[in-house]
Amino acid sequence: MLQASQRTGLSGPTLIRLLTRLTDADVQQSRQSLSDHLSQWLGWTDAIALSAALNTSPPVIAPGARMFSSAEERECARVRNTLADAIASDTAATAAKRIAPGQAPVKKPAALAEADADYSNFRQRYLSLQHTMETSIGNLRSRLRGMVAAKNGEMTRLAVVDAIMDRALLPKERALLGAIPKLLQAHFERLRKAEEAALAQAAADAEAQPADAESAVDAEEPAGADAAAQAAAPAVGITPGAWLDTFRADMRSVLLAELDVRLQPVEGLLATLRAS
Repeated sequence: MLQASQRTGLSGPTLIRLLTRLTDADVQQSRQSLSDHLSQWLGWTDAIALSAALNTSPPVIAPGARMFSSAEERECARVRNTLADAIASDTAATAAKRIAPGQAPVKKPAALAEADADYSNFRQRYLSLQHTMETSIGNLRSRLRGMVAAKNGEMTRLAVVDAIMDRALLPKERALLGAIPKLLQAHFERLRKAEEAALAQAAADAEAQPADAESAVDAEEPAGADAAAQAAAPAVGITPGAWLDTFRADMRSVLLAELDVRLQPVEGLLATLRAS
């Protein structure tokens, strides 16, 4: 009831398939090749720079450049693990209010804590993690690119092409990935409304029970729809606030899938260094 649809017909990166499933979007498989897409994304100045890099003689490599070693392999693994840990452990992406210094924590009922949930907090945290990924991976990519360029003339040409593509495609990458928080907002609202409807239905069903069933309820329990919802929810397998946990898990999955996409150029440079 609170889960997203399980359509899996669309092929492609995990990020695309996840977003298609969570947003329930009717996305058609693109008929354009990757080269066609790239030709639309590159401006004429980028095309000129790319043509010059591919058609001019490779430069002579100066001696003394730092070479690739296991230290770089470890650094790449460290960056990936650090970013993955930041995403996986990010439980602050909620609207739960911060506790002031010296203030004793107050445990709120699930319904009240859930009411504090505001998507703007999730959006801000998602954007913050995106910025962290872009900065960390960009620095790592530049470092590896310099090592590729230090190998030989042909490798220098490859490094120049990577630099041009990085610069040319960055605005498009930011625009596309920057749209993800808005897509997730629709999923957030859908999960919230689904649970609200389920709890309302459970409360209505509880109130509709015969009078003898109602008499079994302890007289000290709160009256009204809230009490009925709390009493009925366990009976129908609904935990108030569970939708928020579902959303957190879905957002983490999307962020981890985005991390894999962002690391693809780094993996390509690593493969080049290993093979050279």
